[in-house]
Amino acid sequence: MIYHVYMLKSLGKHSVTYVGYTNNLKKRITLHNSSKGAKFTRGRKWKLIYKEKLNSKKEAISREYYIKHNRTLRNKIKYENFDPSTV
Repeated sequence: MIYHVYMLKSLGKHSVTYVGYTNNLKKRITLHNSSKGAKFTRGRKWKLIYKEKLNSKKEAISREYYIKHNRTLRNKIKYENFDPSTV
């Protein structure tokens, strides 16, 4: 099964980012934007700024953890449309 690791950026004055993984990206983003996704994402509107395809759930979880805990990489994605799959 194909999984996606993705990063969302909140719309508004003080933007924040959210990193997650899913096997149905379109449905997951819809849930986030309707305040039915992860608790952190509720009450905000989100824009997809990065996605990456992976072949297994294990790979997706590992990649999500890497991106989520690497603040430098997250900021590069957020501000420069950087491609983290090259790292």
